[in-house]
Amino acid sequence: MTETGDPSVEPARIYQQIHQFANRANPYGLYAELRQTPVVKLENGAYVVNTYEHIVALLHDPRISSDQRNLAHPPATAPLPPSFIITDPPEHDRLRGLAMRHFGPPHSPLVVENMRGELQELVKELIDGIADRKQADIVDDVAYPFPVTVICRLLGVPREDESKFHVWADEVVETLGPGEGDQEERIQRRQAAQLALAGYLGELAQARRENPRDDLLSGLVTYHGPEGSMSEIEVMTTSVLLLIAGHETTVNLITNGMLTLLRNPGLLYRLREEPDLVIGAVEELLRFEPPVHFLPQRVALDDITVAGVTIPKGANIILALASGSRDPEHVTDPDRFDPDRPYIQHLGFGGGIHICFGAPLARLEAQVALRQLAKRLVNPRLVTDPPPYRPSSTLRGPRHLPITYDGVLPYEGP
Repeated sequence: MTETGDPSVEPARIYQQIHQFANRANPYGLYAELRQTPVVKLENGAYVVNTYEHIVALLHDPRISSDQRNLAHPPATAPLPPSFIITDPPEHDRLRGLAMRHFGPPHSPLVVENMRGELQELVKELIDGIADRKQADIVDDVAYPFPVTVICRLLGVPREDESKFHVWADEVVETLGPGEGDQEERIQRRQAAQLALAGYLGELAQARRENPRDDLLSGLVTYHGPEGSMSEIEVMTTSVLLLIAGHETTVNLITNGMLTLLRNPGLLYRLREEPDLVIGAVEELLRFEPPVHFLPQRVALDDITVAGVTIPKGANIILALASGSRDPEHVTDPDRFDPDRPYIQHLGFGGGIHICFGAPLARLEAQVALRQLAKRLVNPRLVTDPPPYRPSSTLRGPRHLPITYDGVLPYEGP
């Protein structure tokens, strides 16, 4: 292994291996090797940062930009302007603030908590739907339809249009970040899907301007306050972001969670008997099996020295969040799933000003789903381990999670 901080060929090769589909089921041994070199320079001039301490520092460093237009060699102009997740202050703060006033504190502090009963009812109905069977797919039967229904209701997107936006959302997700195949072709596919999804949501936004309802999309198009309002294109890009982020990562969180519990049947039993254990379990899942493994779009606004390596101004920085959350310098026994850890710190929702917008909802959705699955499924077992995985190494999770079980218990409350 190369010396710490040495941006040489071997660590770059390990990084490329992580993105190979053959390693999708378990990339964590490769992350452990990669952490021996906290900062890795790639052939394309990008720098990968792999350790918890340095990732956290960069997430809070004002010399780090989220806007790809600050790259030394910026990409060609995209067909849509960037959403707030890939912009910097003050543009980021304005757009995120306008979106947040309809979703969380300080203007709408109870939106997520007031959804608790509805979330519990949705999961109840989904589990009831597999009660007369002995085999199910956790992804198709629970982990996908649950958050999709939630984000559709929250945004005001007709649930019956799911078949339309599912294809577009999948294309955006599976072409996000580094991966196999021609990079230019992946970018073109992603942009085409984003345009199609934006067009669909733009038409829906226009309908809400003319006939507002009690949903987030109506709030985005009708609010006019002292801080201004969103333009039509800003509503479209924000809606695309919220629709995709509002379900894709939660699908992975719930699925990774159930997979981890099924691999640890003692913890599955404890969760049945100790429902509050799910709070720590979800936080530990965000550390141990996070739905987001990389933040690939960060840019150095100045020369920055990290672990003895100088990252030049204009360079692309990739933050390996999943590697950082399993850093043994940060957490004891990092490769053991332990929901009883007294203090669970993780990078599952990123950090800094770009910390996940929907984190409170994602946490609650995962808690509700995993608690009910643990309580109601009788003797659930994996059909295959590892299960088949989705192509993306950035938003990582099983494509399907087939299980067998001996029955489904009646619903007895949350």
